[in-house]
Amino acid sequence: MIFITAKFRVRTEDADRWPQIAAEFTTATRAEPGCLWFDWSRSLDDPTEYVLVEAFRDDKAGAAHVRSAHFREAQRTLPPHLAETPRIVNTTVPGEDWSRLGEMAVPGGS
Repeated sequence: MIFITAKFRVRTEDADRWPQIAAEFTTATRAEPGCLWFDWSRSLDDPTEYVLVEAFRDDKAGAAHVRSAHFREAQRTLPPHLAETPRIVNTTVPGEDWSRLGEMAVPGGS
């Protein structure tokens, strides 16, 4: 799978509204057949920083994502709300789901 983590520093005046600002892009991306997950989190240390963790089944699914109409629309509509260019880590890893963190296993839990 293609595993991507990106950090978005949002303009202060838009930080609280970022989930709504990115909602259409998020919904459309999650509906892509090759999208495994597309999840936003807000930094505990910096309220203007959002972290996006996303995964796509394979290169074909990743390419379809960046060619999609909703991706092109996001390229137009999201940057005006950003304080800087997002930072990204993009890599290919085996599998199609999260692994368990054995070092913090919960007894009796799955």
